Amino acid sequence: MSTARKLDGKVAIVSGSGRGIGRAIALKLASEGARVLVNDLDPEPGAETVALIEASGGEAALCAGDLSDPAFAQVLVDAATDRWAALDIIVNNAGYTWDSVIQKMTDDQFAAVMDIHVAAPFRVLRAASGFIREAAKAEAAEGRVVHRKVVNISSVAGLYGNAGQVNYSAAKAAIVGLTRTLCKEWGRYRVNVNAVAFGLVNTRMTQPLARGEDALVQVGDRALRMGVQEAMLDDISRLTPLGRGATPEEAAGAVYLFCIPESDYISGQVLVAGGGLLI
Repeated sequence: MSTARKLDGKVAIVSGSGRGIGRAIALKLASEGARVLVNDLDPEPGAETVALIEASGGEAALCAGDLSDPAFAQVLVDAATDRWAALDIIVNNAGYTWDSVIQKMTDDQFAAVMDIHVAAPFRVLRAASGFIREAAKAEAAEGRVVHRKVVNISSVAGLYGNAGQVNYSAAKAAIVGLTRTLCKEWGRYRVNVNAVAFGLVNTRMTQPLARGEDALVQVGDRALRMGVQEAMLDDISRLTPLGRGATPEEAAGAVYLFCIPESDYISGQVLVAGGGLLI
């Protein structure tokens, strides 16, 4: 006899789920029964995530596209609701870093990071609002109680700041404000809106900084330098009580906690998944 999974029948959108943390989140939700709309800027890694979910017996679809395009948020939401006629979980995970000290940071550099980490989640949630409101009204009229979940991804940099990341830190602080405001606006629709603030997670964004072309990652039409100075990685690991960075799967576990029925009375909260790192 099969055992019901925590997310059977649910539909989830996970932005930026072609690689790293986003892929791990998509795989985790799918393993618990959710049908997952995978999103990535690049179709190839997104298709790989879909293939991994399907190979494990799950159901997924791909909606590749650029979340910094103001029109794409509605495309993303419609892809989920048109395919499955439902939308239960939204994980706003997509993002990247473009670091510099403030005197060297350009307006474009600041705006680009704010756009992907703050404006893009705002647009996705605004695009989803019509479906969520109408679904909640119909469920209330039928006497049914359905909780939906929004999980926004923040960072310890947004809570405590981080030298060289004034754009990223500002954006990740702003997403906390968005989370707590939407918690108050959408409580009437039984939507739980929370955030997870990650510490060091071992992904390509936090790999030891390489030189030359090996350090560059293409983000749209920009070739950005990804990675962290090795000495800084050592310092973060030393300051983290658990003594190491998280795996993407461990990071996904923190997001999963806000997606399951046990969190139906938790909203407006920021969970720090940082291995004890609180500075």
